[in-house]
Formats: sequence, C-alpha cells, structure tokens
Amino acid sequence: QVQLAESGGGLVQAGDSLRLSCLASGGSFSSYTMGWFRQAPGKEREFVAAITWRGAQTNYADSVKGRFTVSRDNAKNTVTLQMNSLRPEDTAVYYCAADQLGPGSRRSAYYDFWGQGTQVTVSS
Repeated sequence: QVQLAESGGGLVQAGDSLRLSCLASGGSFSSYTMGWFRQAPGKEREFVAAITWRGAQTNYADSVKGRFTVSRDNAKNTVTLQMNSLRPEDTAVYYCAADQLGPGSRRSAYYDFWGQGTQVTVSS
C-alpha cells in the first residue's frame, strides 16, 4: 500500500506558475501509474494529467494541455505537476493518485490510492 502527500499549492495570480509535488511512501513507486485530479467547489473531481509507471506515456485533460506538464522521478518517489499560465478556472484542490501498473486512465475509479490534496487558488 502506498501513501501519497501533495505539496506546493498556494495563491497566485493569473498567468503565474506553480509546481506541485507528490511524494509516495510505503510502496513500490516505480510500479504505479500516477495521476493528478482536481476538484473545484461545487464541482465533481476531474482528471488533469497522468504519467504511466514507466514514464513512457503522459495524458492530459484538454483544458490543461500545453500549459501543464507531468513528470516523475522514480529515484525520489516523486511525481510533479508543473502548471504554467494559470487561470482562475484552475482554482481547485489538486490530488495525486496511484494506480498499480495502470494505463494512465482519466477515470478516477482506476486509482486505488489518493493523497489529501493541496489547494491551488488563482486570482484574476
């Protein structure tokens, strides 16, 4: 079983950048496909990005494609979400999630382990 802890959230202005990190412990990190999801107030949790367990494939929501980049460092048990050109509509709690040997799905049901989330607020 893997435990996940997100960090790096905060309050920024539109157009700024933020870098979120997710540190995994207690499992074989290199065997987990990692996903990022977000949930805004009053809305359902939505897919943001994913990177497969080998790091060979990435997957992005259309709303963040070209602005966000997901990467991983298996030696440091860390997955990172670099967010550039942030918009007010990116405001949400961001969660990282793990899916063992998963395909990088956009569906949250595929992911077995979740972090507690980190708040990202983008002001206009």
